[in-house]
Amino acid sequence: MPMKSLLGFAPLYFFCELVCGQCDPTILGPDNSGGYTYPYLREANVLWAKRVWRVIDMREKVNHPLYFPLEAIGNQKNLATLLRDEVLNGSLLAYSPLRDDFSVVLSADELLSVFVKKDTLWSANADGEKIANPIRKAVDMRLVKRVRVKEDWFFDPQRSVMEVRIIGLCPVIESYDDEGNYRGDQPLFWVYFPKCICALEHNLAFTNNNDAQAYNYFQLFSERRFSSYIYMESNVRGAAISNYTWGKDALLEAENIKNKIRKTEEDFWEY
Repeated sequence: MPMKSLLGFAPLYFFCELVCGQCDPTILGPDNSGGYTYPYLREANVLWAKRVWRVIDMREKVNHPLYFPLEAIGNQKNLATLLRDEVLNGSLLAYSPLRDDFSVVLSADELLSVFVKKDTLWSANADGEKIANPIRKAVDMRLVKRVRVKEDWFFDPQRSVMEVRIIGLCPVIESYDDEGNYRGDQPLFWVYFPKCICALEHNLAFTNNNDAQAYNYFQLFSERRFSSYIYMESNVRGAAISNYTWGKDALLEAENIKNKIRKTEEDFWEY
């Protein structure tokens, strides 16, 4: 089966850059040493691949290292604040939250609308009449409670392992109306994961119990030190699980997708 059909609607370029171990200077440290490079893998050797999208709920206790500290402590900051700072200082490109193929870069005006929201402050004049005063306020990154993750699972026959490579991250903020009623989740922007590895490596995650075993954000992701659930897999319709099922059935479907990936790995070892 052609590789393109295995990846569904996923652009082949991003998969090749991830799995083929190309030398990207942003993956290395500032002096091109001490960073992390992926093991080399020929595209032709990939026997099977599957793209999935996950949600990391940072309210879960196991995911607290991604959510805390709420305010920066020295150089230590939470994941959402780190991504925002890297985007604002020009180290990372922010892509449209409406498309996860990294083809639409947000402009300066669009970034301003992401991080600064318009609001209205009401006051009264001497006659008691209400006056609307438009104001701008920065988005509170503490409202980012979830992170979407786009990743590829594939089988490497050279090393006989099933591997996963994260492609992108998308912080998701909780949206509320003027009366404080919850309106749903609002994705802010996508970032291309290989481009932010250097920043993730140079920032330590929050550790509550053992300061002697500190680890950085890249280790947290690469070692899968987080809990998540699948909300979409590559398919011909490009449909998320919520488009065809919901509630308990949606959780069961997400678990079924995870089990299919595990079963595929087991099938490679059958004779």
